[in-house]
Amino acid sequence: MSQTVTETTGQLHVSSEIPALLERIEEITPLLMSQASQNEELGYLTETAAQALHDAGVFRLGIPQDLGGYEASPRQVIEVIEKLSYADASTGWAVMALQMITGTTAAYQGAEATEALFADGGYHLMAGQGTRLGTATKADGGYLLSGSWSFASGLPLASHIHTAALVEETGEALIFTFPKAQAQIVDNWDVMGLKATGSIDYSTTDLFVPQAYTYNVATKDSVHGGALYRMGLANMSGINHAGWALGVGRRMLDEMKMLAQKKSGAPGASVDTDQFAAEYAKAEATLRSARAFVMDVWSDNEATLDAGEILSPEQETLTRLALNNATWSAHEVCMSVYKWAATAALRDGDLQRFFRDMHAGTQHMTSGPVVLQACGRMLSGLAEDAEWVFFSLVENGAQK
Repeated sequence: MSQTVTETTGQLHVSSEIPALLERIEEITPLLMSQASQNEELGYLTETAAQALHDAGVFRLGIPQDLGGYEASPRQVIEVIEKLSYADASTGWAVMALQMITGTTAAYQGAEATEALFADGGYHLMAGQGTRLGTATKADGGYLLSGSWSFASGLPLASHIHTAALVEETGEALIFTFPKAQAQIVDNWDVMGLKATGSIDYSTTDLFVPQAYTYNVATKDSVHGGALYRMGLANMSGINHAGWALGVGRRMLDEMKMLAQKKSGAPGASVDTDQFAAEYAKAEATLRSARAFVMDVWSDNEATLDAGEILSPEQETLTRLALNNATWSAHEVCMSVYKWAATAALRDGDLQRFFRDMHAGTQHMTSGPVVLQACGRMLSGLAEDAEWVFFSLVENGAQK
C-alpha cells in the first residue's frame, strides 16, 4: 500500500500495526476454523475463539489511535475483515460489527463517557444496531430510553449496547450507549445462517442514559481520531460488509478448488468437464472484479479524506454500489460452488456452513434492492440534488 502514515487529525491515518495484525490472524486461522462448528452449536463464538481474537488485537482495529487503537484505514479494515471471514464467516461478521461499533463509539460520544469506557488504553466491546429507532424523552442530565431492537451481532461478547432512538421533544435521532446488564436480552437467534454471530434481540423501558453517552446518529464530527471518522456510521458499515463478502467468496472458491482436485480422475467426474473449468474461471473473474471495484472506490475515498474533505454524493453512491456488488458477486460464486460441489455441499461441514452464511449475509439492508435502485438513480443523473441518509437516498425532502 502506497499510503503514508500520518499522526495528524486532518489526514487519514494508515496504521503501521496492520501488517503484524494480519500475521497474527494468519497464525490463529487454524484455531478459528476449528471452532466454527462449536460456535454454531453455541450460537456465539467460543471462549477459545474470542480470547484468540482479543489476544491478536482485532478489536482495536477501529478504535482511534489516541485511545490506544489502530485506527486502520478503510482498505486495511477490508483486508482484516476479509481474512477473518475467510477463516469463518460468523467470526468475521461478529468481529466486523463489534470493532466498528466500539471504534465509532470511541470517536463520536462525549469525552466523559469515552474516558470511562476506554481508560488506560483498554476498551469495552459494544454491540447493537442503529437502523430501527426506539424512543427517548429528555430527563435531567440525559434521556429515558425505550424500545426493542433486533440483530445485535456479537452481543454475547459485548459488555455494552449501542442503539438508536428518536428524541420525542426534538425529533433528533441519537445513538445511546449503556451497559448490557441494563437491557432485557432476548436469546432468540434461531436462523438458517450466521448462527454463531449471536445477533439477538434486546429492549429497554425508560432506561436513563446520561447525555455524555449519546451522539447524533448522522454525525461526521469526531471527538477522538482523525479523518477516518468523517465518513459517518453508514460508510463505516460499508467498509466492513464489503470485506466480509469478499472473504466468504474467496473461501468458497478455495474450498471448491480443493474438492475439484480431490474428485478429478474419478469415473464421470463433473469437474473434469470443460464446462466446470469455464464456470470456475468465470467465478474467479467475478470475485476478483468485485474486489478490484471495492478497492478502487476506497482508494479514491481515502484520497478525499486525506485531503481533509468529506465524501461527495457520487463517492457515497459508489461506496454503496461497490458493497452491493461485492455481496451479490460473492453470492454468485457461492451458487456456482454449490452447483459443482454436488452432494458434498449437502453434508455437514465447511461448504454447507459457508453456503448458509452467505445467504444470510445477503439479507442485510446494505445489499438490498432499494439501495441498488437508489444508486442507479443517482448515477444516471435522475437524483442529482439528493443526499444519502444512512442507506436511503433523500431527494428534495422526500425519501426515494
